[in-house]
Amino acid sequence: MSSPGPALARGDTTPAERGPEAVRVTLSVNGTEHEIHIEPRVSLLDALRERLDLTGAKKGCDQGTCGACTVWVDGRRALACLTLAVTCEGHEITTVEGLSADAEPHPLQRAFMEQDAFQCGYCTPGQIMSAAALLDEGHARDDAEIKEWMSGNICRCAAYPNIRAAIRAVRDQT
Repeated sequence: MSSPGPALARGDTTPAERGPEAVRVTLSVNGTEHEIHIEPRVSLLDALRERLDLTGAKKGCDQGTCGACTVWVDGRRALACLTLAVTCEGHEITTVEGLSADAEPHPLQRAFMEQDAFQCGYCTPGQIMSAAALLDEGHARDDAEIKEWMSGNICRCAAYPNIRAAIRAVRDQT
C-alpha cells in the first residue's frame, strides 16, 4: 500500500508541494499564453525578465519596498519581486509592455513624457502601472489621495510633483 504523501500523512488536505525541481507553468501575460519551465521558488519578476524577455518591470530592491516591479495580476497591483510565478498560473498578468492595447502609448505614458514625470526612468514602469491602477480605482481626487495611493512606489530622483501632475492630467482628460 502506498503512502498518502507528506501533506496527507499529517491529516492535512493541503496539496503536496511542487518542486524543488523545475515545473511546467503556463502564464498568461499581456493576453498571450507562455509555457515555461521554472523552479517553484522563481519570482514572477524573474520569470518575466529572464524567461519571457519582458524587462519593463524593474528589479529595484527585490524586497517589495520600492514598487519598481509593479505589475497587475487580474487587474490588481502586485509586486512581482514578492510574487511566486507558479501562483500566477490561471491568472492574467499585465506588464507595462501590455498596458496599451495598440501601438500608441497609454495616456499615462504620454502624460509622463509631457509632464517630465521621470528623471532616470528606472521607477517609471512601476509608477505608471500603479498610477493607471489608482485612476481605475478612483483614488485620484486630490494630491493627498494620489500621494497616499502612490506611496508604495519610490522615485529616488524625487520626481513626485511631476508624477502627480501626470496623474492629474490623465484624470482631468476623462
